[in-house]
Amino acid sequence: MQSALILLVIVVVAGVLIHPKLAKAPLWLATITPLASIIGSGFLVLGPILEDSYGYLAPAVMLVLCGGAYLFGAAIRANMITIDREAGRRQRVEARLETLSSWSLAFAYIISVAYYLNLFGAFGVSLTPVADTFHARLLSSAIFLLILLIGWTRGFSGLERLEQVSVGIKLAIIGGLLFGLTHYFARKATTGDLVFNPSNVTGWGGVTLAFGLIVTVQGFETSRYLGATYDVKTRIRSMRLAQGISTAIYMVYLALLAYSLPRGTMPLDETAIIAAMEIVAPILPLLLVVAALSAQLSAAVADTSGSGGLIEELAGKRITARQAYAILVAAGLVLTWTTNVFQIISYASRAFALYYVLQAAIATVGAWRNRDATRMTIFATATILAALIVAFGRSVE
Repeated sequence: MQSALILLVIVVVAGVLIHPKLAKAPLWLATITPLASIIGSGFLVLGPILEDSYGYLAPAVMLVLCGGAYLFGAAIRANMITIDREAGRRQRVEARLETLSSWSLAFAYIISVAYYLNLFGAFGVSLTPVADTFHARLLSSAIFLLILLIGWTRGFSGLERLEQVSVGIKLAIIGGLLFGLTHYFARKATTGDLVFNPSNVTGWGGVTLAFGLIVTVQGFETSRYLGATYDVKTRIRSMRLAQGISTAIYMVYLALLAYSLPRGTMPLDETAIIAAMEIVAPILPLLLVVAALSAQLSAAVADTSGSGGLIEELAGKRITARQAYAILVAAGLVLTWTTNVFQIISYASRAFALYYVLQAAIATVGAWRNRDATRMTIFATATILAALIVAFGRSVE
């Protein structure tokens, strides 16, 4: 009965998402890209990591992560306004920082693709007889080579529809998952069986672990690069809306998960959420695998395409997009066979934090130029915070 209700919720959410009034609304279309990125891979791994590491404090840590992301988003939004209004009057230091931030974003994309495809490999073999690290890496490597082949020979325009479809699938399945978790939480609350697990990490160790997880709430910055389709006002509203919706989803998810499952219920690995959801409802593991595979592949394609074009532009066409794809795949294969997913998450967090350092520094310079002391203080704080993430972010042990 519960599985049937979960399927019904998924169908209802999917129906809402494809309704023409929503599906064709410009603001929603602009919001889909950052929203899908924020609650993509992070949703699959973040819950088990926070629950195991921070126990009953997991929702509070989640709120801090979302708050930090909103702070970095505020800096990027300020830069979007500056570019729109004062592009020809920016100081040389701002222009140079902008170029550096673009290079750092291209580098972050390279690591993030490895993150996505390693999760793809892990989830792809999770329900098979060969659910081990070796076969997961083989699958990840095969998809890397497939992406390189497509990008090198045909480009990615033919796969753009894949991203649009995967967003709807993922959001609908997340709706079903939250419904299942709510039902499970309610049963636990009724019988007085809610749990309050103690934190496994405290002090500076807990702080640096949170630093290493910032990539799981990253993705809002994609709104900035939709200027060819949407005006700056729409892009700013879409970023705020995406961050608001994702924060609400994450907070509900963590509150339900952290107080429902005793510690040790799920092994702390990249597919831990599957073991947890099998307890909640038998149908959820298969649905999560479907969501994971579609989401990781579309995200990897999007970031591969984005990084190739960005590197080609920054290099003045001395490096072609196809050559950039080859560099990305080579780096991804090295990461796949020499590290694990949790280490890649930490590396990606630092890479994106470097981008946020530069964007926040640009916003600080802009506020100083406009003699806005309050905003200058806020953006300087964001710069320092992002720099601390770059310096001290660590992976899950």
